[in-house]
Amino acid sequence: MNDKLSGFFLASALFTGAFVVGCSGLMLGKAAYTGTVKSADGSIIHYSVAGQGDTALVFVPCWTCDNSFWTRQLDYFSNRYQVVSLDLAGHGQSGNQRSQYTMEAFGQDVVAVANKLQLKQIVLIGHSMGGPVAMTAAQRLGKRVVGIVGVDTFYTPFVYPKSTEQINAFVQPFRDDYVGTTTAMVKSLFPPQADPALVSQTVEYFSKTDPKVGVSAMYELFNWSASHRDAALNQFSHQLRNINADPENKGQPVNASVVLIPGVGHFVAQENPDAFNQALDGILNDFGVAR
Repeated sequence: MNDKLSGFFLASALFTGAFVVGCSGLMLGKAAYTGTVKSADGSIIHYSVAGQGDTALVFVPCWTCDNSFWTRQLDYFSNRYQVVSLDLAGHGQSGNQRSQYTMEAFGQDVVAVANKLQLKQIVLIGHSMGGPVAMTAAQRLGKRVVGIVGVDTFYTPFVYPKSTEQINAFVQPFRDDYVGTTTAMVKSLFPPQADPALVSQTVEYFSKTDPKVGVSAMYELFNWSASHRDAALNQFSHQLRNINADPENKGQPVNASVVLIPGVGHFVAQENPDAFNQALDGILNDFGVAR
């Protein structure tokens, strides 16, 4: 691979990810039950629920992942909180009839689940693309949201393309050869010390992703970032916390909202679930909802 493509795939690691061990067809840990609800546009949204409590932790998966991506978090937190995870439209067991997979529509998926379950005190946790989705959901859920946790999505080194031309140039390789481009990208998402089995499983999973969903969601993620990211970060500055990767153990938090997990790549919650869960515990304490 030439240096230009290598840089592209490494940069891609900063905004997108998947984790096959937590993907469709695998056990959902301690999930008490699953259900479905219609989103605002009629798309059928699948979700899982475990645990009980006044506070609901709603886990929003990243680009092309499903709700079981968060299995280790469901197992850890469900003895103290109500834990909810969902498949965004076009992902997992949810419907995939949309023509555009926008962050706003994904946010409506989260809202539909929250309303169906009558959640009143919510912490939204979103990995990668799930971070913007969590913010669009929070804009509709209002005071029901007591906090938002971005996982390797905000305040990372990645510089998002801003113009339509830049966005199209970034997405075009995925349009031309979705499987090949995505496979190479996925391999670049992991640090050298990552479990080879995890890398192989993730690559295999990505090769089965619907290109229509993947390309549209990637384009719309960039479009949201160019148009709405700065305003959303300002709007939720007091509610937002971040758990980010520090693969080389050399990073410094950009600001006080950021917790760095050393020795992991983009898949923070999967590569080191214990460290991630402990970091999230600390954030929940900061939000005043620790149990």
